[in-house]
Amino acid sequence: MMIITAMTSLMTPLLAVSAFNTSPPPQSSSSVANRVKSVNYFISRECNYKCKFCFHTQKNTNKLGIGNAKLGLQLLQHSGTEKINFAGGEPFLNPQVLGELCQFAHSECGMAVSIISNGSLIKSEWMDRYGQYVDILGVSVDSFDPATNALIGRGTGDTTKNQHVSRVLKVRELCAQHGILFKMNTVVCSLNHREDMNEYVTTLDPYRWKAFQCLILQGENAGGVNDLNDARGLQVTREEFDAFIQRHSEQSALIPEPNTVMQNSYLLLDEELRFLDCSENGKIPSQSILEVGVERALSQAGFDDDMFQKRGGIFEWTRDRGDNNDSSSLK
Repeated sequence: MMIITAMTSLMTPLLAVSAFNTSPPPQSSSSVANRVKSVNYFISRECNYKCKFCFHTQKNTNKLGIGNAKLGLQLLQHSGTEKINFAGGEPFLNPQVLGELCQFAHSECGMAVSIISNGSLIKSEWMDRYGQYVDILGVSVDSFDPATNALIGRGTGDTTKNQHVSRVLKVRELCAQHGILFKMNTVVCSLNHREDMNEYVTTLDPYRWKAFQCLILQGENAGGVNDLNDARGLQVTREEFDAFIQRHSEQSALIPEPNTVMQNSYLLLDEELRFLDCSENGKIPSQSILEVGVERALSQAGFDDDMFQKRGGIFEWTRDRGDNNDSSSLK
């Protein structure tokens, strides 16, 4: 059971830390601040899509109360986090919680805020209320072919009625209306690695486009007894991945991330605010930052800070709030 429970008024990070393990932290404060600049928080594993290669599957429906989630953000802020990325699962399955966390992270913690979503549940009403607190909104876009999206599990409907692409276009327009930087994430797999996406990508004009080589993690998508997915048949070779990257090399926003770059270069917090160590090809959770603090939990994260730096993990992640009519409109 977590030591710190939800409370009507949040404790300050310094007071909260006093409840933790009081033995000396494993790392210096400056070292921790440099390593936790950008953190990814999976607020829930719940999802309305069934992507076959997903490596953060719906193994439970747990999520923290808003008080503990905000306290976690305070602890991260106190440790040096400058950017928080909310992901899942599908974070927009919990729109009010997501919105309140975006507002709190931006307004109370001074963090840049980003979200990764499948794009299916993003409503104009949510954007009207909470869009002002979001710097970057990323949408998973694995194909522009309805049949391919249906085969991947990206969206609902059969191979002729899949609506994922039209939803992506609507989200892009909402980002343009609210001055939010639009990002794309693509998992390159055996079903899409030959696709030429240049025309659509040029039209969408993303601020950043991450292309990931399909990754297998034990306990999630490796076809094991406790795995919900088996993505082994969706893997691509490094040569096939590189060919996809070369085909789209004129896209200035493209950022390729093969398995060797991606696997350990992200700080991942699960729904219990535990860092996830992927270094042994699985996901081993640390103790929760609510129980032991950020520094001690970070020592259990298996995080490759050098690779984080090399892949360009530090970038301009705050949008310009002075002008909503910038270059974010569709081309």
